[in-house]
Amino acid sequence: MSTAATVTEKEGKAKRRGEALWRWGIPIAIAVALLSAPPPAGLTQHAWNFFALFAGIVAALVLEPIPPAATGVVAITLAATLSPWTLFSAEEMANPKFNAANEAVKWAFSGFASNTVWLVGGAFMFALAYEKTGLGKRIALLLVRALGGSSLSLGYAAVFADTVLAPFTPSNTARSAGTMFPVFRNLPPIYSSLPNDPSARRIGGYLLWTTFAASCVTSSLFMTGCAPNFLAVDFIKKLAHVELTYQGWFLAAAPFAIPLLLLLPLIGYIVYPPRLKKSPEIQGWARAQLAEIGPPSSNEITLGVLVLGAIVLWVTAGKYIDAAVVAFMVISGLLLFGVVKWDDMARYHSAWTTIVLLATLVAMADGLGRTGFVKWFAGFVGAHISGLSPTMVLAALITVYFFAHYFFSSLTAHTSAMMPIMLGVGLAVPGLRPEKLALGLALTTGLMGVISPYATGAALPYYNSGYIKSAEFWRNGTIYGIIFLAALLLLGLPLL
Repeated sequence: MSTAATVTEKEGKAKRRGEALWRWGIPIAIAVALLSAPPPAGLTQHAWNFFALFAGIVAALVLEPIPPAATGVVAITLAATLSPWTLFSAEEMANPKFNAANEAVKWAFSGFASNTVWLVGGAFMFALAYEKTGLGKRIALLLVRALGGSSLSLGYAAVFADTVLAPFTPSNTARSAGTMFPVFRNLPPIYSSLPNDPSARRIGGYLLWTTFAASCVTSSLFMTGCAPNFLAVDFIKKLAHVELTYQGWFLAAAPFAIPLLLLLPLIGYIVYPPRLKKSPEIQGWARAQLAEIGPPSSNEITLGVLVLGAIVLWVTAGKYIDAAVVAFMVISGLLLFGVVKWDDMARYHSAWTTIVLLATLVAMADGLGRTGFVKWFAGFVGAHISGLSPTMVLAALITVYFFAHYFFSSLTAHTSAMMPIMLGVGLAVPGLRPEKLALGLALTTGLMGVISPYATGAALPYYNSGYIKSAEFWRNGTIYGIIFLAALLLLGLPLL
């Protein structure tokens, strides 16, 4: 090896070591800095310790010193190992009947009992079946033949498809992860845009991000577009004595949600643009490819029937069969009919990695509620907005409620924990109409799913698709979160 090559190799190693150092150093520094500070007034020491660990973990998820799923495993291991100082209060530890080891284990693995985790895993198996049978490629070619002349038209196709499905699919994870993702993930390779490759930004990143972002807006546009919306409606009825109707919800959401949907593909052109803007010749190529592959195979037809059956059950049987169970029914059908073999599912790295990542993040986010941090945070906010005008109080409550979702890995968990508290704070403000307060908080539910890779179960397939880098996902989530919130506050709030 030449001297120049040796020097280049040494420089490369030094650069990689330096990069690894700051990727590790920043998350550790954040956690240590918070741990070194005393807890804020009213917050227990163990809750503050857990928050410090949580903040460090979020930083590690952004900077990726190790893969995100590995970060999740390390996170719950640390929290469970240090549970006497992170998860449990001094009173709990002083109780001789309290078994900290057992409770820590239950908490650490609680995420794997989440139906959302397994629904997301099921969505990945759907995607595998689309790939194995060729149905995903066929649908993608049909879309390209009709609308594939430009990236923008494909972006509008994604928005339109999700908008059509949203009123009838109460599970946004089932809709976006289970139905939309398997189809639209098959589009980028047609344009030579490949996952985990420099070509990912050719069109794949833009198209998948737009598809995901659309699902967050439609989840707020329709009461039936997201299951936690019904939970919010129930809390509002019981605590604020306000009954929200489907029509009233839609009319309140439409002034900001419809403009967002119409602008989403264009916003992507500015915030996260595709490198390939137009490709008019691709439509003729897609037409020729469809003629070449011929009619659907028996496996394609079987998969199509199973997926349509799942959509019907998601739409009509949500009260009787959980969405995750429906996904497992389809997976069972795929295995029984030989559409996909178990060995293929067992080797599907992305699915199992996503399951581990989401399960560990669900547990970590749950820890913030368990330790009392979330309740303290809501009380802290309430104490600092007194004296403001009713309109300013409402805007502040909506903003805090929206960005507090960084503390949660589930829209349902967020609604359950924060909605009653925020309603209580707002209802105590003279001059703030309960109807306006209720709608203002409720309409954020779907929108805030955009802010992080763990904000909603629908996000993880897109995050692990190989088309959107971790730092890009976090950056996009913050930018789109600000845009979505601004639309709600500026276009929606004045009309409530």
